[in-house]
Amino acid sequence: MEQTFLSIDPEVMGGAPVFAGTRVPIKTLVEHLEAGDTIDDFLEGFPSVARAQVIAFLDAAAVRVKELAA
Repeated sequence: MEQTFLSIDPEVMGGAPVFAGTRVPIKTLVEHLEAGDTIDDFLEGFPSVARAQVIAFLDAAAVRVKELAA
C-alpha cells in the first residue's frame, strides 16, 4: 500500500512521521482526535494538511487494526 499521506525524513521534525509536504506530525492529529476535536477542527488549525491526507491516514489505521485483530 503506497502511503502518500505520510513522510518520514530525519531532516524534518527529527524523523517523526508527518503529513507529506508539511511539518505537521501525524501524532498531532491523533492527539486532537483523542481530545475530542473533529477533523474539521484539526484542519482549521493546520491548513497545510489536506482532508484527503487525514482520511488516508485513518483508512490505513483502520486496515492495520483489522489486520491485528485477524
